[in-house]
Amino acid sequence: MANPRKAVVVGISGCSSSGKTSISRLLRDIFPNTFVLHEDDFYLPETELPKKYDLLDWDCAESLSIPDMLKSLKHIHAEGTFPPFIDSKEDQNTVGDIPVSQTTIDKLKARVKAWTSFGNRGFGILENSPNAIRLCLFDGFLLYSKSMAPIQSQIDVKLFLRVSYAKAKVRREARSGYVTLEGFWEDPPGYVDKIVWPNYVEDHKWMFESGDVEGALREDVVKETGIKSQVDGVDRDMETTLRWAVHTLMDQLPLLAKAEQ
Repeated sequence: MANPRKAVVVGISGCSSSGKTSISRLLRDIFPNTFVLHEDDFYLPETELPKKYDLLDWDCAESLSIPDMLKSLKHIHAEGTFPPFIDSKEDQNTVGDIPVSQTTIDKLKARVKAWTSFGNRGFGILENSPNAIRLCLFDGFLLYSKSMAPIQSQIDVKLFLRVSYAKAKVRREARSGYVTLEGFWEDPPGYVDKIVWPNYVEDHKWMFESGDVEGALREDVVKETGIKSQVDGVDRDMETTLRWAVHTLMDQLPLLAKAEQ
């Protein structure tokens, strides 16, 4: 029998500016024994990035080191720790104001604390047990695209955040830029329309009815992949999304823990 996993990996994916990093950081603070791994920490050097329309294309699988990603996820499952060979730059990037009230955060923390207490479904999973495991929140814009197939068996729970073109464009263009291996990157004019949104559509249209990424997810895809997403359309507010994510993890983690026994 294989050694039991020392961590559960929760994928949190969606288009750039769908709220992945904000939700990941909030969940890290709500659940015990939790850390975040960012897909953006696996970018290749700028000199190796592909180009599209004579612009660097940061929003495609060819810009990422998938072997390093796979190595990191295997390390996390086996050791239950953040990969020591990854030097994270992503946590140096700001996510702006997070529109979730402290009252909501405190209520969710209290709910999770009760869930982990003796006699409840979450007891002993993340703490209060010799067999407690860690929770890794893996935040990335491409986790469920077919180009990322090598890593998908390493993702235990798959959450997918929806966003419309209009909101993704506004959020992305409001960002000041990104810390990179080489320094700092700012999107050139038109980057969302030339690179970000077309790449997102191309990589994710297979998941949606009629290929419409602002429409409904295909039922057969949801059943086959286990991808979980909010069902009432795109652009859900951050508080609603956070509550959904917390409740989904509280439901799924006991099932995974039982399967490991």
